[in-house]
Amino acid sequence: MTTLRLPRTAAASAAVLSLTFALTACSPSTDSDHSGGSKGAASALTHIHGLGLHKETLYVATHEGIYSPGAGGAPVLVGERRDDFMGFTVAADGTFLASGHPAPGGGGPSDLGLVASDDAGLTWKERSLGGEVDFHALDVVPGGTVYGYDSTGGRLRVTRDQVVWEDRAGLRALDIAVSPADPEVVVATTESGVARSADGGRTFSAGAGEVLAYVSWGAGDALFGVSPGGVLFRSGDGGRVWGRVGRVPGGGAPQALTVVDARRLLVASGDGVYESRDAGRSFVRRMEVTSVTGEGGH
Repeated sequence: MTTLRLPRTAAASAAVLSLTFALTACSPSTDSDHSGGSKGAASALTHIHGLGLHKETLYVATHEGIYSPGAGGAPVLVGERRDDFMGFTVAADGTFLASGHPAPGGGGPSDLGLVASDDAGLTWKERSLGGEVDFHALDVVPGGTVYGYDSTGGRLRVTRDQVVWEDRAGLRALDIAVSPADPEVVVATTESGVARSADGGRTFSAGAGEVLAYVSWGAGDALFGVSPGGVLFRSGDGGRVWGRVGRVPGGGAPQALTVVDARRLLVASGDGVYESRDAGRSFVRRMEVTSVTGEGGH
């Protein structure tokens, strides 16, 4: 395997794989059990960056905060922070982990580093690397080790305690996924195909095969990926061979993909956030989305 070393601007070129979407309300303003006191569905929200599920509630990380669906699927703000949450994931213990940038006028450094929430997104605390790193992709494996793609430096970084980070391979990637069965196996989406690592992301093979935008791993034999054109693929051998499942609904390019387990998937597409409970064969829309043109979501 070879280590791919790339310039600090790597993330910008990877962004061509994605489009921008705006979340819009489809019903009048409503209260939400998860809004932390905030009321009403937001309008003209842009850029879906991540999806998560916690206690059967859908959470959507966007350019203007974390949202959950209210009445009729309208997005309702969780808590009060409207930060640009880029990398976002929900750990097995329910902890929310995110990165990105503070909301305009919010003060503080331009990069959030790693931030965490122990109350389902109502409040957030800095864990590490504030002012230094913007993680565009985060993944947590059983045992709590966190893998992050540092878009600032174009590098994979790993931490076991959310404080001290180890630098691993440099690579030009849009998304990463770590095997829940073997944390040494990591895949990354690149412009030339899926790059694979068998040593915890210290080195990666050159990208090959399917060109995918986002990847997510629900079980050892259930690695899913979605192409920039919205075609859903599955690999049962850790990303070496991919089989086409079908096309995700909604049209347009996908914005995010999260695989909960071997059968349950969440995907943000052209007109909504969709959920599948049959490994991608059928989907139900969970939240309304309106596509717009503009800079890529990542």
